[in-house]
Amino acid sequence: MPRSMAPPPSGEFSITLTKSFSLSDPSAEKISIIGEPNRPATISVTSRTGAQNQTLLAKEGALQADDVNELLDLVKPLGGFPSKAGEDVYGLGVRLVLSTFEVQWDNGEEGGGVMMVGGQEGEGPTEENKQTFRDVVESIEALARQKAKSRTS
Repeated sequence: MPRSMAPPPSGEFSITLTKSFSLSDPSAEKISIIGEPNRPATISVTSRTGAQNQTLLAKEGALQADDVNELLDLVKPLGGFPSKAGEDVYGLGVRLVLSTFEVQWDNGEEGGGVMMVGGQEGEGPTEENKQTFRDVVESIEALARQKAKSRTS
């Protein structure tokens, strides 16, 4: 049975893309988008560099309400997509965690270790599922490139 995530309070959402399938990889770049539907949201990009990942690089920006609503519509279909605990079934080497009022989904969710489709054991993702997942990942990465800017001291 997949891990159940509670929806965030008051309609708030969070979308986190980690550019490593392992959430414990300290050097992985992480894109986080937090906000509420129909309102601007914050997008941040963090990564660590250096010999022992001691340097934290951070960028931050804002998404307009139209971008937020478009993104939420884009991620909505992923809620019914298959996932498997600890396995990168989409083959992109990224971890995507969605927590919205309508969708609570993690492409590498810890849990029963079986492929889940709509809460039932099933087959792996179709080529169409993989393409949709890829499109969502590329859209999130594009938003990060366009909107998140380096913090200045």
